Amino acid sequence: TADFCEYLFQAEDRDDMLGWIRAIRENSRAEGEDPGCANQALISKKLNDYRKVSHSSGPKDDSSPKISRGLGGLKSEFLKQSTARGLRTQDQPAGSKDDSAAPPKTPWGINIIKKNKKAAPRAFGVRLEECQPAIENQRVPLIVAACCRIVEARGLESTGIYRVPGNNAVVSSLQEQLNRGPGDINLQDERWQDLNVISSLLKSFFRKLPEPLFTDDKYNDFIEANRIEDSRERLKRLRKLIRDLPGHYYETLKFLVGHLKTIADHSEKNKMEPRNLALVFGPTLVRTSEDNMADMVTHMPDRYKIVETLIQHSDWFFSDDEDKGERTPVDDKEPQSVPNIEYLLPNIGRTVPPGDPGS
Repeated sequence: TADFCEYLFQAEDRDDMLGWIRAIRENSRAEGEDPGCANQALISKKLNDYRKVSHSSGPKDDSSPKISRGLGGLKSEFLKQSTARGLRTQDQPAGSKDDSAAPPKTPWGINIIKKNKKAAPRAFGVRLEECQPAIENQRVPLIVAACCRIVEARGLESTGIYRVPGNNAVVSSLQEQLNRGPGDINLQDERWQDLNVISSLLKSFFRKLPEPLFTDDKYNDFIEANRIEDSRERLKRLRKLIRDLPGHYYETLKFLVGHLKTIADHSEKNKMEPRNLALVFGPTLVRTSEDNMADMVTHMPDRYKIVETLIQHSDWFFSDDEDKGERTPVDDKEPQSVPNIEYLLPNIGRTVPPGDPGS
């Protein structure tokens, strides 16, 4: 209908149902609604479509070979997400879990069940809690896990990965496809073969989050913590703030930072050290939902530094060992030997002129 609702009709026979629909359409049509929307031809078409769906909804034999984990498993993960939603809606007829317990039909009666039409979850521009979850971690979006897996499988030694942008038109087309749902994802499509497109797709996902990964309410706390002069206290404060993030945000940040650490571990080949990755991801991850120019200018060094620090000490920040929270990476560093300059002090000012053979 015009207000995005659906109606389930139950009647004795088809003619009876059409009669009820005509009566409802004639007496309760909203102003401005197209009278042709519910004509008999359309109703007949819907009935035929329903019969086709009901005949073809039985279980099918899975003749396709099992897809191995890794890149091959991504397609199956996308399909599982799409199929799971479809099965949930088909396996639960309106109103009852057990048809045998339903009341008997009343002759010439009609049952109308109104339900809001629930749109399929999109991949971009929605909160983390609303994203399709990955199989291995229900609090990490599927698109994040998929992009990271592709990059780690094929791009660890790709020079400038994440720094080199992908074709904007191709990235936009993949976004639109993923927003429509995962059912028609084809990982053999050439668009999925371009590593720069995949890396740009991941950056775009975080850029479009309505609630940034570090969350609006903790943004200023992160900036203040980064400016603590004592290195040990700075790290401890940042770690506490990260541990206080909501579940989906903590798990997604942990997953992403672990991925970036893997990229940085191959910096000899890809030239993407933690500093370079921080320059790319800092402004995207550490921001507010309504980023303004003043914050962008004054907080930019903090954003870089926060992401760089997380990559450098990812194991410590996301360790479940509470004892590690007391001992920081600064404590674990071996103290640098201080050169003894006392023997130089008496010689200050005693220089040898050029050409003088000695002293």
